[in-house]
Amino acid sequence: MAKGRRGRNERIEPSFGTARGGMDLRAGPDDRPSVRIAEPDRPAPKPRRVEREPEVEVAKAERRRGSKRGRDERPRGRKRRGILGTLFIWGLTASIWAGIIVAGVIAWYAAHLPPTHSLQVPPRPPNIAIVAADGAELANRGDTGGAAIQLRSLPRHVSQALIAIEDRRFYSHFGLDVVGLGRAVFTNLTRRGMHQGGSTLSQQLAKNLFLTPDRTLGRKVQEALLALWLEHNYSKDQILELYLNRVYFGAGAYGIEAAARRYYDKPATALTLQESAVIAGLVKAPSRLAPTRNPQEAQERAKLVLAAMAEQGYITEAQARAARDNPAVASRAVPGGSINYVADWVMDLIDDYVGKVETDLVVETTIVGPVQQAAESALVETLARGGQRYGVGQGAVVVLDTDGAVRALVGGRDYSQSQFNRATAARRQPGSAFKPFVYLAALERGLTPDTVRSDAPVQIAGWRPENYTRDYRGDVSLTTALASSLNTVAVRLGQEVGPRSVVRTAQKLGVGSALAANPSISLGTSEVNLLELVGAYAPFANGGIGVIPHLITKIRTTNGRVLFQRRPMNNGQVVEPRHVAMMNAMMNQTTVSGTARTVRLPGWIVAGKTGTSQEFRDAWFVGYTGRFVAGVWLGNDDGTPTRRLTGGGLPVEVWNRAMAEAHRGQQVVDLPGNWRSFDAPGRILPGEGLDQPMTMSRIEQRQPQPQPQRTAQRPGGTENPGDVIRPPAGNGNGFFERLFR
Repeated sequence: MAKGRRGRNERIEPSFGTARGGMDLRAGPDDRPSVRIAEPDRPAPKPRRVEREPEVEVAKAERRRGSKRGRDERPRGRKRRGILGTLFIWGLTASIWAGIIVAGVIAWYAAHLPPTHSLQVPPRPPNIAIVAADGAELANRGDTGGAAIQLRSLPRHVSQALIAIEDRRFYSHFGLDVVGLGRAVFTNLTRRGMHQGGSTLSQQLAKNLFLTPDRTLGRKVQEALLALWLEHNYSKDQILELYLNRVYFGAGAYGIEAAARRYYDKPATALTLQESAVIAGLVKAPSRLAPTRNPQEAQERAKLVLAAMAEQGYITEAQARAARDNPAVASRAVPGGSINYVADWVMDLIDDYVGKVETDLVVETTIVGPVQQAAESALVETLARGGQRYGVGQGAVVVLDTDGAVRALVGGRDYSQSQFNRATAARRQPGSAFKPFVYLAALERGLTPDTVRSDAPVQIAGWRPENYTRDYRGDVSLTTALASSLNTVAVRLGQEVGPRSVVRTAQKLGVGSALAANPSISLGTSEVNLLELVGAYAPFANGGIGVIPHLITKIRTTNGRVLFQRRPMNNGQVVEPRHVAMMNAMMNQTTVSGTARTVRLPGWIVAGKTGTSQEFRDAWFVGYTGRFVAGVWLGNDDGTPTRRLTGGGLPVEVWNRAMAEAHRGQQVVDLPGNWRSFDAPGRILPGEGLDQPMTMSRIEQRQPQPQPQRTAQRPGGTENPGDVIRPPAGNGNGFFERLFR
């Protein structure tokens, strides 16, 4: 076959012009997929050994050894460095993230604190020190319970005891005690509980000044930040002084001064080593460790404080041992003294004198300490001895100078049991103790002590007042009638001068309560309080000058700035001197031979009047000399009747003891006026002088009884609210209008 010709069955490959110089796109043998055709098994031929160059073999061997060494045979030193490096990297990363988280938490809680440029220590709640006329401290009032005190004025062992037990590295740390905090964390972790705290004094102060007592993470962070702020802005001594004046020591005492007076009845400047150890130990648990509540635990805690002081070199072992062997003894547990009634009254008045209290104050009062104590003891012991017998449980005592200065005021039997002041706040019927105003009104109408009136049955629109003994003496002088407290004569005089005249006379002398101008006013049916009644008797003792009972003489700040100074003032001449002399002559007979003849005040001329209200609910005695006026009330708070207690009984006993102390060392002063020239001709035989409580006849008892406390009743029982006469306003004689000015 010719070369250029192909057979009919021969495959012709496509051509893309290769013959003409184009690309040959025909698949070659290598481009075609190979197809394996099964063939019979044949023995594999032995590999033919190929000789290679030595250099190539060495290179490949080295590569194989290097690869194996990298996988399985790395040097031991390199392996160790890799683990440490990994741990270091992970630790560093964790530390960075922890730092970021901590910084974020701190920033978050710091953002909720006031800006540092406006941050300042809040002012300490003001304390009000109440002192007696001689300057002796009587009581403290305010949220702290004691005045602020400077660190340099305290004995060194006071601050040393606190530092030894609470923050031994106080003067060396920067506000946070890292060592103490670490020890506390370790102890708490090992003992599985909160057994120790790592707070410094600076942190505790920050908490007390700025934060709430919540035990949260946020508060602890803020506490630490504020502690750093305190350390930056205040010296160590300033921080310690702030702490001592702010920390709570239990029993309502905030600050070292309050604690010293509360537990040991002395100023902080006089605290002993033993007492300082007890007070320093209170910080851990003030309520539980208070020496007045748990003296045993308080002493055990004090021993730890003394041991810590000795360990840190503040005291010697001998001093610590001596202090442990002679533990401090706390004063009585609960302050129940009557001086608290005085302190409460001061707090009620102080706003009227100086307005809002914003700094520590000293309030000087007219109280005389020994007289106050004597009045309290007399009341408490008399009620303890005779209270059960007569069915009486409460009482009050007021002692005034003749110019109205309150020398003693006892508002109740036991302040710790009842804080209600019965001397200033309780209004009770005075009974016959109101009769002097009836007799004075009669004298001012022209009658004299020798004037005679009939002691006989009397009836006013169905009302029949009777004498205590239910008998009648016929014609008697006014002196006899007042000394014997005859009800019929008092009612006749009241009708003679008019009930309104009686009311005006009482108000002129100082009675400030609303009085009902009805016939029963002559028997003391309108309610008054003890203080105003005693004040209304003062003109009889001083020659007729109306007084304003007062307690506060001066109010000043602790640095001496005077905010209030009382000026001498009174209500002027409210009773003419001759009428004063007549009244003194008649009321002296009451103590000589009348219902108050058990009065005992050797060397002094005494005058006064007893009083007993309906059904023996109240028993009174108000008596006076030329130097003092005193009044006593006994009764029950719920108004239940006593067992026939009269003003001439237990009230006179209390009066005798209180006035004996008040007159101790005083020069004898006579009553105003020539009282001897007014001796009444009538004489009262021994045994006749019984106090006359208000009584009603059997006929009158079936009728509605007068209720004059708020509205008056005309005879016959018809109410007449218009007869209630209140103190006149703006006339200069109103008791309450001028009492506190």
